[in-house]
Amino acid sequence: MNRIIFATGNKDKMREIREIMADMDVEIWSMREAGIQVDIVEDGTTFAENAIIKAKAVAEHTDAIVLADDSGLEIDYLNKEPGVYSARYMGEDTSYDIKNANLIQRLEGVPKEKRTARFVAVIAAVLPDKRVLTAEGTMEGYIGYAPEGENGFGYDPILFLDEYGCSSAALSREQKNAISHRGKALREMRALLEENM
Repeated sequence: MNRIIFATGNKDKMREIREIMADMDVEIWSMREAGIQVDIVEDGTTFAENAIIKAKAVAEHTDAIVLADDSGLEIDYLNKEPGVYSARYMGEDTSYDIKNANLIQRLEGVPKEKRTARFVAVIAAVLPDKRVLTAEGTMEGYIGYAPEGENGFGYDPILFLDEYGCSSAALSREQKNAISHRGKALREMRALLEENM
């Protein structure tokens, strides 16, 4: 296990993944760095289905282990929206400043105890023998009343964590990696890979 290809072109996500898996004796490449260009249609109805779709699509082009994640924000009051559509919510080219403002506006007047929300991440792996493994992590919180913090990306500025008294975007990178949905899922996946390789 000397190389893992991650099915993403998102540089923020790649930085997080490399930080969390830094102590593994393995090179982690994005699909772009591996020279793999493939259009992936994410038409699953769950995070797990989408992660598996992405991993399998990239695995057709390499013998390396392929990892893919699908992640997003679930807001209980909004029937778990934006959910699997988190990246495409309000259109793929819409800035997260606009998406975040819209979600806060939709929760106007909703008391804190009904603003519960979480980040969910599912990591799928396709091994060289084509076995598929999955791992899931969540980070529970609530939707704040205004965005806060500069350290995160996506919906990080609006998911607040009671135990830290701030948003996910106001945590240090080390704090966030220790408790994040992606961090939990990646650590679980790392253990699965070590068992299965």
